[in-house]
Amino acid sequence: MSALPFFAGGRRLTSANHLIVEDKHSGRPLERVCLADAAAIDAAIASAVAARPALLALPAWRRRDILLALAGGIAARRERFAELLIREAGKVRRDAEAEVQRAIQTFELAAGEALRQEGRIFELGTYPHDEGRRAYWRRVPVGVASFITPFNFPLNLVAHKVAPAIAAAVPFVLKPASLTPLCALELGGLLAACDLPPGSFAILPARRDGAEAFSADPRLSLLSFTGSDEVGFALKARAAHMRVVLELGGNAAAILCADWPLEDAAERIARGAFGQAGQSCISVQRALVDRRVAAPFTERLLAEARRYVHGDPDDRETRLGPLISRAEAERLEAWVHEAVSRGARLLLSGERQGARFPALVLTDVPRDCRLYQGEAFGPVLILETFDDLGQAIAAVNHSRYGLQAGLFSDSQSAIERCWSELEVGGLIVGDVPTWRSDAMPYGGVKASGQGREGPRFAIEDLTEPRLLVLPTARPGRG
Repeated sequence: MSALPFFAGGRRLTSANHLIVEDKHSGRPLERVCLADAAAIDAAIASAVAARPALLALPAWRRRDILLALAGGIAARRERFAELLIREAGKVRRDAEAEVQRAIQTFELAAGEALRQEGRIFELGTYPHDEGRRAYWRRVPVGVASFITPFNFPLNLVAHKVAPAIAAAVPFVLKPASLTPLCALELGGLLAACDLPPGSFAILPARRDGAEAFSADPRLSLLSFTGSDEVGFALKARAAHMRVVLELGGNAAAILCADWPLEDAAERIARGAFGQAGQSCISVQRALVDRRVAAPFTERLLAEARRYVHGDPDDRETRLGPLISRAEAERLEAWVHEAVSRGARLLLSGERQGARFPALVLTDVPRDCRLYQGEAFGPVLILETFDDLGQAIAAVNHSRYGLQAGLFSDSQSAIERCWSELEVGGLIVGDVPTWRSDAMPYGGVKASGQGREGPRFAIEDLTEPRLLVLPTARPGRG
């Protein structure tokens, strides 16, 4: 098995150190990938710094065309990217195909943003010494950006870093997740075929302990990380010299009020909890249900949950794929056993088989156990009941996370109250917190991070205001 090269300095490069990427369904070796060592990462950052003037000189229309060409390249290789997602990430085919389509749309959205140059003119006249001057500001790109992406969406979350950077004319170095680097490298081939200045991008698979430069190198101006809160805040502490954007974890909740159709809520909540094998930061981990409808809703939910069974991820009818690794499945199994030993009840149970973890539904989970407090990142749903909306809001906020929440209610007062009181980055009404449009400002509060994704909003982090003050009249000569 030959080793796939990485991309840096405008070239494909190889190394003696390799990483074996496994097929997450079969466990068999899938590809061998060349790893970038500290010297290669250092050289890639130097190339990105050197490429910055040429990238800044690219007019907006050319950056737009590059982004559209990348969207077209992904579309032309749709089946190839879907196959990589199925194999390297264990995604079922319907989820893999949806992620490919979202990545195409992310590049298209960024192409539109490339043409929107934001700035403003404003008069100075607040105080006497302002008189005779006018101020202007515009947004300019930061220096070189460092991107670190996770395993759960190895194509679209890479797109959410790369596409806004190109739109904003920001060179970057990117470290994909070691478990799932293949989609990023495939995208690197498309980037290499574009008219980007040599060195303006790098795709650098690297082991975590060898990638300190991504957060510590003084030549970098911005770090954008997506992953766990534990790792994210450790990186932030090392990256004190640069701007930091963090899209971290969650244990998202959905609130079901008595006025919403139960069949609709059951189908959406089951999909939100068990789709992507629960490996999403906004997977539904907790469902809070009005006690008046709890019994009939639970019956419908369990019927929906039983449809999520394991099978060949390449089969379009398969709904539940494996977790990313056996170690992750064992970790989640330990969390469930702890909750059950402390009084939680399993309403839907099953046995782990290697990395295959069953769809589980629990109730009476103690609020201080790891399954409730932490991010499960697997197909596990906790059911709770409430008697009034205030109880539900308090339960959602009883978390160190605050990414998104879902609300099933037609009540305007309930919507307004939840929007005002829930400590989350976004509220999705009529659907689960797992719902996301790639155009929207996506991100969280508390331990769920800082900054927002979505091309328009990511560009705000990739740029900064620059001020110009001019006299309104030329002074006379004495």
